[in-house]
Amino acid sequence: MGNASEFESTISKENDYVLATIYAIFGVFSVLGNSTLLFVAYRKKSSLKPAEFFIINLSISDLGMTCTLFPLAIPSAYAHRWLFNKTLCLCYAFCGVFFGLASLTNLTVLSSVCWLKVCHPNYGSKFSPTHARLLVVGVWCYAMVFAVGPLSGWGQYGPEPYGTACCINWNAPRYNLLAMSYIISLFFFCYIVPCTIIFLSYAFILVTVRGSRQAIQQHVSPQNKITNAQTLIVKLSVAVCIGFLMAWSPYAGVSMWAAFTYSDTIPPMAFALAAIFAKSSTLYNPMVYLVFKPNFRKLLSRDAAKCRRTLCPCLCPAGGSRTGPCGTSQPNNKEDGNSTRLSNGLPESHTGCRHCPEDGMVSCQDTMPQRTIRMVTGSTQSEVAISQVSVEQQSDFL
Repeated sequence: MGNASEFESTISKENDYVLATIYAIFGVFSVLGNSTLLFVAYRKKSSLKPAEFFIINLSISDLGMTCTLFPLAIPSAYAHRWLFNKTLCLCYAFCGVFFGLASLTNLTVLSSVCWLKVCHPNYGSKFSPTHARLLVVGVWCYAMVFAVGPLSGWGQYGPEPYGTACCINWNAPRYNLLAMSYIISLFFFCYIVPCTIIFLSYAFILVTVRGSRQAIQQHVSPQNKITNAQTLIVKLSVAVCIGFLMAWSPYAGVSMWAAFTYSDTIPPMAFALAAIFAKSSTLYNPMVYLVFKPNFRKLLSRDAAKCRRTLCPCLCPAGGSRTGPCGTSQPNNKEDGNSTRLSNGLPESHTGCRHCPEDGMVSCQDTMPQRTIRMVTGSTQSEVAISQVSVEQQSDFL
């Protein structure tokens, strides 16, 4: 697979340090973003649309690439050489090809599904979760075929020209016809064909959407109209596809340049920068869907608020006047006689204090919030837990 000198970095130490730092930043944001997206998808699993299965699958492949490649690439870049043995080099290259092709194939299938649902709604309405699951399995099988090829003699894996990572051996076609056929097949079936399908799918969708807007104005049948949900999914899918293709196109171009010309003429830094762009693709999917998809964003905000209330439950300050969760003053309700009421004015299913005060003057109490009431006696009032009130008094306000 190569001698020890091939595992030495061919770019400067300063550049390696910069690349390693960028890898680390990408890795942290990729893990956080994709894990959050998968968590949100799990929380709304009962209402997931079939097209969203591919978004989840894309997050899985992105997370797989991040967790398998970045822990090896970052220390190697800081060390200015590949720190691991040849077996791990093969594993690194296999995972890079496998998860990268799975992501690209997944986006290709997603664009086809969007085309089917938008341009042919009579057939698209029959697209079920079962169909989506079968296509997801097909995506992984398709990627596996090309990832296993170099391990079985069809093509070769080896160190990258810049020395601190591994991928397909782009020099092999010079002396190996099988390697040449593998790279040609890889470039055609895993780049040209997917890009063509993605481009044509969204081009037809654009034409159909424009025609649908005119048809809606003329009050056509509802079954021929494109819903807002479908339009949103299409827009987000286009954004993810454009980001992914922009990230991988530099690497595809440099790789083909190396495979069909003399790779010695290509600066190693060109490969290193192309690899950085390619690995940045793991950030686009969660960034687009968590930021711009309303139901994902709404569910995430709700879970974040619930987590905040669980981690920091507290009692609202007692006294003549109290400050609400947004810092607004809430007036007292004084009465001449004895009276009792819920201190937050909400139905009894809610807790006594739903938010911690912003000024931080009130310390958090129990880990489990409890309902309280405000007791008003003349001009004096106090706040006590319901559990401390007698049964007779509870019956007055419950």
